[in-house]
Amino acid sequence: MGFRARTPDFQAEDVAILGISYDSTEDNRAWAEDMGFEFSLLSDTERSVGAAYGVQRPPEDRFAAYPERATFVIDPEGTVRLSYLVPGDEIDSHASQVLEDLLAIRAG
Repeated sequence: MGFRARTPDFQAEDVAILGISYDSTEDNRAWAEDMGFEFSLLSDTERSVGAAYGVQRPPEDRFAAYPERATFVIDPEGTVRLSYLVPGDEIDSHASQVLEDLLAIRAG
């Protein structure tokens, strides 16, 4: 199950899910509505966040218009606790792994 399907599980753990892309705010809003996302999608049209998090593809990459698919778990103090580069074939199972890893961190 992806993040959309697992949103209630993350909400039950008081975890916010945010998506981010290089698309405009308007495009993200429309896509989130079409897809039924219950979480916010942020816009990084200048690609500064993508660069800061190391997910910006090189200009010669045929997919340079898109950031690498990645997930970052950031604690309340702003520290990145977990990071994942996500291959396309793991999109559906990835959210479950993130939730499992997050719960393991909390359990200590």
